[in-house]
Amino acid sequence: MSRLLRTLTTLLCALLALAPVTAGTAHAQGAGLQREEWALRALHAKEAWKTTKGRGITVAVLDTGVDGSHPDLHKNVSGGKDMVGMGAKKGDRAWARHGTAMAGIIAGHGHGKGGKDGVLGIAPEARILPVRVLLEDTDPQRAKARGERNTALADGIRWAADHGADVINLSLGDDSSAAHPDAREDAAVRYALGKGAVVVASAGNGGEDGDHVSYPAAYPGVIAVAAVDRNGARAAFSTRRWYATVAAPGKDILIADPDRSYYQGWGTSAAAAFTSGAVALVRAAHPDLSPAQIKELISDTAGHTPQGGRSDAVGTGVVDPAAAIEMGSHIEPREQQPPVGKYSKEYFGSADSGDEAGPGWFATLAAVLGALLIGVAFAVHRGFTPRVPPRLRSRVRLPGSGSGGGRGFPGGP
Repeated sequence: MSRLLRTLTTLLCALLALAPVTAGTAHAQGAGLQREEWALRALHAKEAWKTTKGRGITVAVLDTGVDGSHPDLHKNVSGGKDMVGMGAKKGDRAWARHGTAMAGIIAGHGHGKGGKDGVLGIAPEARILPVRVLLEDTDPQRAKARGERNTALADGIRWAADHGADVINLSLGDDSSAAHPDAREDAAVRYALGKGAVVVASAGNGGEDGDHVSYPAAYPGVIAVAAVDRNGARAAFSTRRWYATVAAPGKDILIADPDRSYYQGWGTSAAAAFTSGAVALVRAAHPDLSPAQIKELISDTAGHTPQGGRSDAVGTGVVDPAAAIEMGSHIEPREQQPPVGKYSKEYFGSADSGDEAGPGWFATLAAVLGALLIGVAFAVHRGFTPRVPPRLRSRVRLPGSGSGGGRGFPGGP
């Protein structure tokens, strides 16, 4: 499959994964909804708010767009970029539904007297930077956008990193059986991390359909988020995979919509948004910590930790920003490692993964080794026995004698 077709598949599956989050029962006007936001209580938001509510932190929401005029968001949304440039416009029903929902989870500030109506986000004073990288699944131009804007996600990640994003929320992904890494997206994630942005992504909604690997959640350095229910148990739809970092509420979540109604939805998209908001709180309290340190801190301080310390179902447990803020006070800041553009080994092939590989250096090396083996065989046949000096014998390693290893984590759900 060509690189273009693989990218199109990614965007298509991302859109299919978005639909459930906007489904559910509508609540007009938003009166009294904040009493029903169980997720904020589960995440100990009020304890974290004693230190910060996210002021000074920018969270880029890479999604279907964000309605910055929504009464629950208008104070916190500014700037932004449309990487798609086509499709529905503001006022159309197929515009910015999913993105607005995610922005509300992250930084909703409510409305009405004292901000008591509508939804309250976990970081209600953080700034939202909208980056439109895909269209809603009901948008008539979705197919056209997939063909003509297939680099939107990678480009959007880089743009967000270059325009002040402290956190990048990716409530999207491909968790189909055709899920694959994309070299451009992987490079964009590494670029963002190198610029100091924490990257958060949803783990996938394939828990009842094969638990396929989901990208961008599986890229190195990303905080991948699974979903739990009110009881802290893994939601049935949440993908179980080695890359899970932590979990967050993702079921029966109240969300804002551009139509000014409120809905109850579900998905690891919501869990990722809650975690991005939690990360915003931690970054506000400890702005000098690197993305790698933030990921480690969020992981180490998670609650409801499963037996054995982690599992593929929920990572190390449910994110706890209050605990992370407290522990962060005892951490000495360090630079992000590895630096942008470098890994200790290659994870996903060359940057131009869509091209067919020629014989290159490997064929040349194989030819040289073949000639050497033929020569050795001939020498042995003639009675020659090679000798290894004693001082070098301890350095000789036979094929397969070294330790191997993959890049997954032990354990399961």
